Amino acid sequence: MKNTALTHIHEQLGAKMVPFAGYNMPVSYEGVNAEHETVRKGVGVFDVSHMGEFLVTGPKALDLIQKVTSNDASKIVIGQAQYTYLPNETGGIVDDLIVYKIEEEQYLLVVNASNIDKDWEWISKHNLMGAELRNISDDYSLLAIQGPKAIEAMQPLTSVDLSALKFYHFKVADFAGIEHVIISATGYTGSGGFEIYCKNDQVEQVWNKVFEAGKEFGIKPIGLAARDTLRLEMGFCLYGNDIDETTSPLEAGLGWITKFSKDFVNSENLKKEKEEGIKNKLIGFELKDRGIPRHDYEIMDKYGNVIGRVTSGTMAPSLNKGIGMGYVTVENSAPDTEIFISIRNKPVAATIVKTPFYKG
Repeated sequence: MKNTALTHIHEQLGAKMVPFAGYNMPVSYEGVNAEHETVRKGVGVFDVSHMGEFLVTGPKALDLIQKVTSNDASKIVIGQAQYTYLPNETGGIVDDLIVYKIEEEQYLLVVNASNIDKDWEWISKHNLMGAELRNISDDYSLLAIQGPKAIEAMQPLTSVDLSALKFYHFKVADFAGIEHVIISATGYTGSGGFEIYCKNDQVEQVWNKVFEAGKEFGIKPIGLAARDTLRLEMGFCLYGNDIDETTSPLEAGLGWITKFSKDFVNSENLKKEKEEGIKNKLIGFELKDRGIPRHDYEIMDKYGNVIGRVTSGTMAPSLNKGIGMGYVTVENSAPDTEIFISIRNKPVAATIVKTPFYKG
């Protein structure tokens, strides 16, 4: 099991540690609901150093990215990031990821921790054009500083005007006394904030200064359990739950990052699927009665017919009700449709709603 450069700090803080994607990770410190609320109302810090980073450089860098990803990376400028996915050859998804344009001919791909090796092999296999590839995952740490007070709390640590940093944009600049840190206005919580990329030997200094600066704002460390409830309230997909090698990106609602203006892996088949129409659709739902929907629970129509299954579900701390996402047949996917979730063999009534669940 791998540790992050901050594992010893999480243990000192009394975090509950669990194995996640081959890493020893903090799942919670004081409890998921309290940590969730800290991020929604104040500022919290996640150690997400288990995520993978690949550097793609050279004159063929963009060609490779255009080939393996679904979105159009030629549209992003230096200092901009883009959400995208790696389509496989059978209609599913290898992974979802973020592409950062650092310089002309230099890009950073940030991939899910559980898929680092698989993604590296996949991208390398398609690198017939000879782009320069480096897997720097083991050398870099990543902190997500999230919440509405993040800008005010972190501003003293950098010369960058954090309030001017637009969503999905970033700067390579000074932060917490260290030069050449990536400060990115990205995140997975829907409550604003930043992600900070730095080298492993720098992250402890960054962590300490972040907590010093955030002290008067009630800053707290946040575990992976709250990261999951926060992302689910926003209706963000989690790889391995809502999307995987067998799910269609179009059925998953990722048509907006599928650009047929270029040729990419399996683009012809995805284009055909779009033209013929999808059969299932990823929907969000809220329970009308008490209960917690869980991964793989059956979804039924009012006649008791199984029309799909739950992919993610939780008791939403901000809404105090059971929410979830799942795939259902297209004819049963309209908002306001009444559905039933089979919880312990009992049908619990729910309503299909548009995401995000949490409106902020």
